Amino acid sequence: MSRISPEAATLLLYADIVLAAHAALALFLTFGLAAVLVGGPRWVFFGRSLGGWRWVRGRGFRLAQLAGMGIVAAEALLGVACPLTELESALRAAAQAPAYGQSFVAHWLGRLLFYDLDERVFAAAYVAALGLGVWAWRKWPPVAAKGEER
Repeated sequence: MSRISPEAATLLLYADIVLAAHAALALFLTFGLAAVLVGGPRWVFFGRSLGGWRWVRGRGFRLAQLAGMGIVAAEALLGVACPLTELESALRAAAQAPAYGQSFVAHWLGRLLFYDLDERVFAAAYVAALGLGVWAWRKWPPVAAKGEER
């Protein structure tokens, strides 16, 4: 096992942090949309008695989720690499990390995020998810928080 310099170890730690942030963003976009699709009708059907689901109709949450989906779909359609992927790759390259020289966390987060499929499959999935998000926005529009103007 070869030793790496403290500088390279720091760069690899930063790369792992970027990868973890990337995974958190992907989870927010994916599960955020799922929460809207489940919570939107629950809140409408059962009214305010299930106020715990009200957050899925919050304007800030919905804007962040839909804007994130829009950015991901636009990147895919334009053939632009995700800036988080580019940053992580640049950090690993700067650390002169060998192929598969990732940490345990980086390895498994990477396996969750990246698949070996045609780019068109991803573009279609991202556009479909964005369309579903827009449909959910119209079906269950966001509500203003207390004290917030519509």
